[in-house]
Amino acid sequence: MTHSYRITLLPGDGIGPEIMAVAVDVLKVVGEQLDLRFEFQEALIGGAAIDAVGEPLPADTLEMCRNSDAVLLAAIGGYKWDSLPRHLRPETGLLGLRAGLSLFANLRPATILPQLIDASSLKREVVEGVDIMVVRELTGGIYFGQPRGVFTTETGEKRGVNTMAYTEAEIDRIGRVAFETAQKRGKRLCSVDKANVLEVSQLWRDRITQLASEYPDVELSHLYVDNAAMQLLRAPKQFDTIVTGNLFGDILSDAAAMLTGSIGMLPSASLGDKNPGVFEPVHGSAPDIAGQDKANPLAQVLSAAMMLRYGLNQPTAAQRIEQAVLQVLDSGDRTGDIMSEGMNLLGCRAMGDSLIRALERS
Repeated sequence: MTHSYRITLLPGDGIGPEIMAVAVDVLKVVGEQLDLRFEFQEALIGGAAIDAVGEPLPADTLEMCRNSDAVLLAAIGGYKWDSLPRHLRPETGLLGLRAGLSLFANLRPATILPQLIDASSLKREVVEGVDIMVVRELTGGIYFGQPRGVFTTETGEKRGVNTMAYTEAEIDRIGRVAFETAQKRGKRLCSVDKANVLEVSQLWRDRITQLASEYPDVELSHLYVDNAAMQLLRAPKQFDTIVTGNLFGDILSDAAAMLTGSIGMLPSASLGDKNPGVFEPVHGSAPDIAGQDKANPLAQVLSAAMMLRYGLNQPTAAQRIEQAVLQVLDSGDRTGDIMSEGMNLLGCRAMGDSLIRALERS
């Protein structure tokens, strides 16, 4: 039976259109192999939207995303728009997309691929076998809390204010996503907070601890964020699934990403309750190499695989793509960011071609 899906593509800025083209080609091949029909529709976001219509997240883009089965995003931002007011910057469009789709859970894997283990800046014995999933709360915490802003005090001095706040309901829903994610992995969940200093973290720890009784098969532990950051570098294999708030998750997921040696290899998923999820690579728009056929499309392709697994419930298709990536790396094909001596240096389009050949052999 044919399964049909409407996918909104958001190529965005910089290398986005180049890596998106590769991911779409890969999805088309897998779709033909497994009787999946994809209806692709493209929309503007970020700097491309600012240049075209004067705002980073046009209303019709958000509406198109809401009416999709999943959203595949490439990259946004660039030097060109850095001087714009905050509400007009490309990144504001991304925050608006997450809020507009109520995407409260961000899943970011940090997995050491054996072919790239020597790309990590840490010793082989430290990182070999690392397989971590960071579950980050995405629509609350200090990035969204009120009041916020720069205010003038009675003495005329300016004072910057951001508010870190979480309700019980916000903590519970991200906690459930984390426990359920851990159930599908190694059944170990580490909750990261700063409960020794912050009242909001005390509530976080209380709620996560209470939730644990609903998931008796998952081993729960707690770490303060400073210790968690140290442990990620000292002994990363102790972690399976990590759950934490927006600010701490932003920092720790980037730190975990660099264990793998190349941020250009890592996908992510942003999920909610009812609306479609957004799937995107962790890396940025790399405007310095845009249009030069130097970009690494593998994180975008792996984001498409996460879309198939977590957004469309097509794990077989996801696994086929992931296996093709491993086969390409086994053959020695590399883009510049993951290049090492004796390997085959490829551009973005050629790496896409190599992926297609691997899929057709499967």
